[in-house]
Amino acid sequence: MKRQCPDTECSARCPSPKTKSIVRKGSYFRRSDGQRIPRYRCRACGKSFSSGTLLPCYRQKKRKLNHPLQLLLNSGVSQRRAAILLRVTRKTVVRKFRFLAEQARIEHKHWLRTLEARPLTSIQFDDLETSEHTKCKPLSVALAVEPRNRKILGFQVSQMPAKGHLSRVAFRKYGPREDRRSEGWNALFETLKPVVSPTAVWLSDENPHYPRHLRNHHPEATHRTTPGRRGCIAGQGELKKIGFDPLFSLNHTCAMLRANLNRLFRRTWCTTKTRQGLIDHLSLYVSYHNQALTERAHVRGPV
Repeated sequence: MKRQCPDTECSARCPSPKTKSIVRKGSYFRRSDGQRIPRYRCRACGKSFSSGTLLPCYRQKKRKLNHPLQLLLNSGVSQRRAAILLRVTRKTVVRKFRFLAEQARIEHKHWLRTLEARPLTSIQFDDLETSEHTKCKPLSVALAVEPRNRKILGFQVSQMPAKGHLSRVAFRKYGPREDRRSEGWNALFETLKPVVSPTAVWLSDENPHYPRHLRNHHPEATHRTTPGRRGCIAGQGELKKIGFDPLFSLNHTCAMLRANLNRLFRRTWCTTKTRQGLIDHLSLYVSYHNQALTERAHVRGPV
């Protein structure tokens, strides 16, 4: 691997093949993970750097906790319990949780770019419902899945008004709540344009609002619907009580979300406090789901 000076204004970033502008300059012991890291010096500008200068975990004091924390948060463990198990403060867990979520979003964007060469021809999408702070403030998670290998292509979190017997209670306690699910559907369909074939087949349930929004972004696509079914277990509508489920890949993925994210458990006192917290947790899980849970090789955290 050819080293480059991290200074963007340094002339050595585009060196001549015959000149050796980057030379070794000893090493140092990194206490955060117990490794000895080599150092380098640029002859052009005189600045020194190490092999870890351009890494995303640069200057983190407890980088060895990134991978264990990623596994815990994607395995039904709350942030408070993760802090107890790793013997760190809750503030440390929150900071690393946000960092890991941002890195997961970057990895997911790079993964989507690899699909642009061979656009997908079949997509399944639907909504998963949860809430923030209370069931009177529901949230809708628009989810798109590739049916062949159950990989998650994208998601959007949008607020929605309460329905059913909670609608009056929610209106009395919190006032009117705007329905922004259409914004989430439009954002999801627009995001998937580069990786989905214009003539792809989109499969969903019989939601009457889906065809109009899908047609605005994918006018040549074929939209097929299937009627909704009852869940195999009372209160859990993801896995259906039928022999063959046309939306099995999507419903199975939603069931895995319910099983692996503590804030999405059906019966729990760990709830989502903010919409951004749910987005970060879903981003973290999507990367782990696509790289580890749907593949044989195990995923490693950022170093």
